[in-house]
Amino acid sequence: MKKSTIIILIIIVIIILGGINFYNNLVKADQAVTGQWAQVETSYQRRFDLIPNLVESVKGIMTQEQEVFGKLADARSKAPKPSKP
Repeated sequence: MKKSTIIILIIIVIIILGGINFYNNLVKADQAVTGQWAQVETSYQRRFDLIPNLVESVKGIMTQEQEVFGKLADARSKAPKPSKP
């Protein structure tokens, strides 16, 4: 074979190997992005799962505050009013 044919074949092999390497890097990058989005979705799902707990906590606090303010109102209404001089 001629020297120029060998050089052309070597260049073609280098281009093909470079293309394969480039494709593999694209696949790795795609998998990395997919993994990061999976973590984001997991975080969102965890937050979404905590919403009912938050609602129940707020309901409990509201009940307690209503009870406390009711007792305060009763105590104020039963307290003797100061007389005017």
